[in-house]
Amino acid sequence: MNKLEKAFDGHKAFIGFLTAGDPSLEDTERYIEIMAKSGCDLIEIGIPFSDPVAEGEVIQKATIRALAAGTTTDKIFDMVERVALKIDIPLVFMTYLNPVYVYGAEKFFARCEKAGISGIIVPDMPYEEKGELAEPARAHGVKIISLIAPTSEGRVGMIARDAEGFIYLVSSMGVTGVRSEITTNVKAITDTIRKYTDVPVAVGFGIATPDQAEDMAGASDGAIVGSAIVKIIEEHGSKADEPLAAYIRSMKDGVEKAEEK
Repeated sequence: MNKLEKAFDGHKAFIGFLTAGDPSLEDTERYIEIMAKSGCDLIEIGIPFSDPVAEGEVIQKATIRALAAGTTTDKIFDMVERVALKIDIPLVFMTYLNPVYVYGAEKFFARCEKAGISGIIVPDMPYEEKGELAEPARAHGVKIISLIAPTSEGRVGMIARDAEGFIYLVSSMGVTGVRSEITTNVKAITDTIRKYTDVPVAVGFGIATPDQAEDMAGASDGAIVGSAIVKIIEEHGSKADEPLAAYIRSMKDGVEKAEEK
């Protein structure tokens, strides 16, 4: 069992996302600690990129703020190296192919290993192009997290059989962002995935309330929340400590309710 799978071992996982450098890397470092202490079992750290095609307005704006604040990939690695020593849950990067390509894949994954990064999510990398990063990622112990969407259909088996760490199940069509209702039959997709792999499945895109977290975790192995967390940071800036902690606790409670059923 690898470190990512341990985040799901014996319970359903609550996964939180934030954008590195929004509003500053010092704040991000502190917020990661707060999220870990408040109930996150795993944290996704977004590397800001100028063309975040999978992101909705909330995370797009966070990316712009982070880049305007002078956030760079090197500075993010330095921050992660520090914070990883202070928490005991896995950290995963969410980014795009371009930042990894420009940085250099071998150098990028070597730094991931040094910083304690367990996995990477690359929304604009189709499964068929996974080989672009597979070798350097494997060499440095970094899992490439596969995404499966409602439109994956006949490709589910192919993607699931090769999955590692956990599978990111996209709940809804479109980009990231809070949704009042999630209508996709997540359980049916999860059941299909489980025909091919025992790798945990966590659901993201649109989850914002404890009830939604409970429902999505109940239909899978965990819930992923991004835009709602980033929105709290947008509203409170460098003073988001308390509202962020309270929100994480409420969402973790929703996930735990799914375990009790």
